Amino acid sequence: MKKVILILAVFAASLMGANAYEKRDLLQRSATEAEVKASLVMDQKWVPYPAYSDRNGWNNLLGDYRTDVLELRQGGLAQMLSWTYYFLHDQLDKIDPIISMRLRHELQKRELDPFINRTDFWWMAWDESPTVFVNNWNPWCNANALLCYMLLENDRDKLAKAVYKSMISVDRYLNYVKADGACEEGATYWGHAFGKLFDYLSELQMITGGKVSLFNNKLVKDMGEFVAKSYIGNGYAVNFADASAHVSDYMALVYRCGKALGSREMMDMAVDCFKEKPETVTSVWLDTYKQIEAMKVLKEMSQAKGGYKADAFTWYPQTEFCYMRNAEAFFAGKGGYNDESHNHNDIGSFVLYFDNTPIMIDAGVGTYTRQTFSSERYTIWTMQGNYHNIPMINGVPEMYGKKYKATNARADRRTMSFSVELASAYPKEACVDSWVRSYQLKKSKLTVSDNFKLSQTKAANIVNFLTWDDVDISKKGVVSINVKGVKAQLNYDTNTFEPSIETIELNDKRLSDVWGKKIYRLSLKAKTTAKSGIYKYEITKK
Repeated sequence: MKKVILILAVFAASLMGANAYEKRDLLQRSATEAEVKASLVMDQKWVPYPAYSDRNGWNNLLGDYRTDVLELRQGGLAQMLSWTYYFLHDQLDKIDPIISMRLRHELQKRELDPFINRTDFWWMAWDESPTVFVNNWNPWCNANALLCYMLLENDRDKLAKAVYKSMISVDRYLNYVKADGACEEGATYWGHAFGKLFDYLSELQMITGGKVSLFNNKLVKDMGEFVAKSYIGNGYAVNFADASAHVSDYMALVYRCGKALGSREMMDMAVDCFKEKPETVTSVWLDTYKQIEAMKVLKEMSQAKGGYKADAFTWYPQTEFCYMRNAEAFFAGKGGYNDESHNHNDIGSFVLYFDNTPIMIDAGVGTYTRQTFSSERYTIWTMQGNYHNIPMINGVPEMYGKKYKATNARADRRTMSFSVELASAYPKEACVDSWVRSYQLKKSKLTVSDNFKLSQTKAANIVNFLTWDDVDISKKGVVSINVKGVKAQLNYDTNTFEPSIETIELNDKRLSDVWGKKIYRLSLKAKTTAKSGIYKYEITKK
């Protein structure tokens, strides 16, 4: 019996390691449904914008952005149509009352009723369990639904039920995210994940008159600051999973979040990025609420000083992201598991920048197609382990699935090092007992090592690195890299490896916009097969 209990405990622990679901219920603990009902700000008195007929108020709010915004963002989103109804129904009634009546009817039928009556939408995560999968769809859809109710529903009982139902659903998301606050979907997906959570929490704070607010919660602040800690500089950000290496156009959102959370780090990062690439109201993607909120801070951002100062060392122990930086170099490495949201098979992979210029890269993801979120996802090269900065053990790449995961991930601030056991990231065909990938960052040098033990040898080990711009392997033992004038070299043992280069043509605009027309896969193929050994590579700035 004790053995059975132990096995069950180990199984449960493995599930927790992958999902880290923790029943925090932060929103529900902050207020009961009755307390929410009593605190509701009714009849749209929470709306922080001028009435439609208050033209001076709108002229003051829009300021220099007035021309860009007029007839803009007309479309079929429920949130936008709800704002349309809220702002325009009196004017529409003067033309014909049937217009606003029909609009209100369709919003009730297509948005309000489905939200309140159904629990089978997967993003609601209504069937709570430790293995539930929740991603950015949850706060995104809940934020839109809540705002529609806030704008359209004036019955206190009905509004309270909808608000509290959204709180239960978003608590599923807050229970799912790991305690370290990292976004496993990547930094550029932060805008769709925490960014939409921020919108939701802002709406909730408004409609409850401040009764329900999580902006002083440590987890929420850590989730917000992830985007700043993932910023590298020169317009680049850490881009694991489906994220892009280019910083997204959501700096007004980052700034607003920073103000709400009291994070100088976020505000300064947003201002610095804004100065490098000024944001406009048209940068906001089909989101009326976010667009209007952005207009309220863009002028303030243009006048702020900025001066973002990054931490030298950041470790996310549950998500297993490690960031290390100094005056000349930036490193990001990861552990995790190969069934994360927007997953790539990339356990143990890394990116390296010198002078805020990418040297060793993660390609990111191409334009989304039917394949991207289907059973064919891992036929796409950008998703595969053999196109990340990790080894092919016995010629076998990492595999997709929750059971393929990192173990014993460790980060050390004192030695500026990160290591992770990769054996569990590979299928049994790799015949690997242990493969410890280690990194140590010094002033202008990253040392990478692989300490391995195999149960048998079947094929040569191949260690892959992705890079770009100008690459030369003609000199033995040295790979020379020149990226936009920033020079680096990778040193390897000529007795151990034979190098080769594969040119990867980038015909996808989403990739070529970041890296240009091509990138390269550098492959170091072991000259001999061995059951155990240590490989070592040094990447230095020249």
